[in-house]
Amino acid sequence: MSDDEFPEHAGTVIIGAGIVGNSLAYHLAMQGRDDILLTDKGPLPDPGGSTGHASNFLMPVEHSKEITHLTQRSIEQYEDMDTFTNSGGLEVVRTDERMEELKRRVQSAKSWGEEGRLLSVEEIEEMVPYINTDIIEGGFYSPGAGTCDPLRAGEVMRARADDATDGGLTVSPNTEVLDMHVENGEIQAVETDRGTVEADEVVIAAGLWSPKIAEMADVEIPLTPAVHQMVSVGPISFFEDYEGEISFPVVRDMDTQMYERQHGNDLEVGSYQHRPILWDVDDVPSIEESPLSPTQPPLTDDAFEQSMEDALEIVPELLDDPQAGVRHEIDGLLSVTPDGMPLLGPLQDVDGLWSCAAVWIKEAPAIGEAVAQWMTQGWSEIDLHGSDVNRFYQYGNSEEFVKNRAHEGFQKIYGIVHPAEQWQSSRPLRTSPFYSRQDDLGARFFEAAGWERPQWFESNDDLVRTYNAELDGLLRGNEWDSRWWSPIILGEHLHMRDHVGMIGDMGFGKFDFVGSDVVDYLETMAVGRVDVDVGKTVYTPILAENGGFVSDLTMARLGPEHYRVITGGAAAGADRAWFGSHISDDADVTMIDRTESLCTLGVWGPDAREVVQSATEEDMSHEAFPPYTAQEITVGEVDAWAMRLSYVGELGWEIYAPMGQGQRLWDTIAEAGEAYDIRPVGMGVYGTTGRMEKGYRLHGHELELEYTPAEAGLTFHGVKDADFIGKEAYAEAIEEENAATLCTLSVDDHTSESGERRFMLGNEPILDESGEVIVDDHGRESYVTSAGTGPSVGKHLLMAYLPPEYAQKGQHLQVEYMGDQYPVTVEVAGSRPLFDPENERIRS
Repeated sequence: MSDDEFPEHAGTVIIGAGIVGNSLAYHLAMQGRDDILLTDKGPLPDPGGSTGHASNFLMPVEHSKEITHLTQRSIEQYEDMDTFTNSGGLEVVRTDERMEELKRRVQSAKSWGEEGRLLSVEEIEEMVPYINTDIIEGGFYSPGAGTCDPLRAGEVMRARADDATDGGLTVSPNTEVLDMHVENGEIQAVETDRGTVEADEVVIAAGLWSPKIAEMADVEIPLTPAVHQMVSVGPISFFEDYEGEISFPVVRDMDTQMYERQHGNDLEVGSYQHRPILWDVDDVPSIEESPLSPTQPPLTDDAFEQSMEDALEIVPELLDDPQAGVRHEIDGLLSVTPDGMPLLGPLQDVDGLWSCAAVWIKEAPAIGEAVAQWMTQGWSEIDLHGSDVNRFYQYGNSEEFVKNRAHEGFQKIYGIVHPAEQWQSSRPLRTSPFYSRQDDLGARFFEAAGWERPQWFESNDDLVRTYNAELDGLLRGNEWDSRWWSPIILGEHLHMRDHVGMIGDMGFGKFDFVGSDVVDYLETMAVGRVDVDVGKTVYTPILAENGGFVSDLTMARLGPEHYRVITGGAAAGADRAWFGSHISDDADVTMIDRTESLCTLGVWGPDAREVVQSATEEDMSHEAFPPYTAQEITVGEVDAWAMRLSYVGELGWEIYAPMGQGQRLWDTIAEAGEAYDIRPVGMGVYGTTGRMEKGYRLHGHELELEYTPAEAGLTFHGVKDADFIGKEAYAEAIEEENAATLCTLSVDDHTSESGERRFMLGNEPILDESGEVIVDDHGRESYVTSAGTGPSVGKHLLMAYLPPEYAQKGQHLQVEYMGDQYPVTVEVAGSRPLFDPENERIRS
């Protein structure tokens, strides 16, 4: 490990030598990279970023499966480096609302395979005797929690990387990046104040400075520096009889959005309750200008006043110590993103340039490992789809958007966040040409990838009365269960099943691929055979080499050398990056992004043909326009293109038209449908109720890297002759017995112990009849991947992967929800739809 000579070339350059950069260097070395330059503007071991000032505790249980698994793996790595202290962690609450939230914390712990349990006030007092138990109602204990030493871990990682590369790691502290050299869309070199180094690949792991580095390559990493206030008080007499850094669990005071943790004879008090204080990265001082470090500006006193009062209330015995005083107080700077998740992966506008930013101490080692796997083998063992930097591509990178969402999101860090909770800031941003018409109809818009999509329409409230009998027992009385939900969704669903509905815009990603090599290229990308007749569509999984899911989408052949790919809006940025990265330089293939130029209107239901036929010039009969085909059509004055398929299990079409003609398309279909009582229908039907009744899978829920198409019941394509990414693993999975099979379950009895009817929302653990969490042979817990009511079948439906002994129709199991256990039954093992199992409606 040398830092004497600055190299002229490096296989991999990592910009940033905090815990993230160190972890990445180590894991890339373990993956076989042997020519690595690790550089930082600051000195080592503490270059001045958040690694040096963070409170460094790790609470493993989150409601996010991805973040929980990353934290679990990080704890394992810190333990392996002897830089972790297992103190346990305790979340205490002061209100009934927070106690309910802790029940949800327990269910998430079970779903993600982490130990955790509720504690009574008496148990808390015994565990942490200095807490004021007069003001709390209970707590959640995480025995796996603890603290780490990230600076020492960085030293260990650098040493291990140097050993693994046989001296192939060069570490260059005190080195400022001045520019990034990009040619023909590919990274070429990094220019620094010590010289210019040519590079095959570059990773930006510079924490809150990452956007500034990215800007040098004319790309964007959407994060902003934000203040997290912290003071250290000591010496505390109570701690004098205890040895070591920490002898008691880390305490989070959830209602006040604060934490208190022992640090030797001191007590660290940290707060997220203060007003959001965001910085511009250009205003962060240099090392020379900083009294402590660039990310430790002085405390904003007035913002911390209430926090100190709350801290005095929760741990008065410690903070009232007459010997104690404030030793250290800072506005610690950390990175905040528009949705609170990290920013990882390839930056698709510059080949060879990667982001590994907005990473917290508690996930850093695992993220370094996962990104290293992604860079070297094309996939990671922990699915990082929620952290993919490309999720904000084309809409969420502006400074105003980032700051607005960061301001809103800062208040969610310790908040109670509903699974369906919608962001309120920077809206509306992306709207379809249907937006004004839908707004006039009382649309309740939800947002996905910036697109405003109606979830339901208040104008349809009469449908709840129309279908009152059918909805008996399916209406949600509990406020939490019914938050961000409406019974109108169920009415819209049943009306569509009986008559006809129009749904749009879904916010799809739309990409055209053209060129003489397009068939061979797309064959390598997809499980399904794509060399089909012009006008045919192909629904297909997209796999990584391990046989897990990168995406699932529909391809349509528009011409001999022309295809269109339609993918979910939330996955569009990542899918665009995936497809683009696999077009070889010598291939005659061009990708054209049509996402912003085409709108989509779905028309589905038994009367869909009559409605569409009355408005189109073409023959829309079953014989002229068979299922799973696509054609150009004319709807009134609008030249459009349509696919006959359905995500809701009904006869109908997805109609695509130029954005500029979209409103006319809406008006034409609406007018044509008046005689059939056509209704606008929201995404609550499209994405949940209709989908669930048909057992359709959703990427990021049922379809992830850790599950195979065989387990998901998506092997109907067989194994085609053409090679494709993941083919070997896919073929092996078909031959092997599934470790788990995706099943559809129904809730037998919704009655809680208190007598209230409850409705699961997703991510709850599935238990056997004895109350134990079900775990398959691969160590994966069974949990609810999707939940939603099926009005046509009269049941609340759940999807979950179950091991073979449980994946049997009629099997009785349990689901845990908010502290109670509810009986459920396996309705379907595999992909056969619960509603219209022969798909007669789609093919009618």
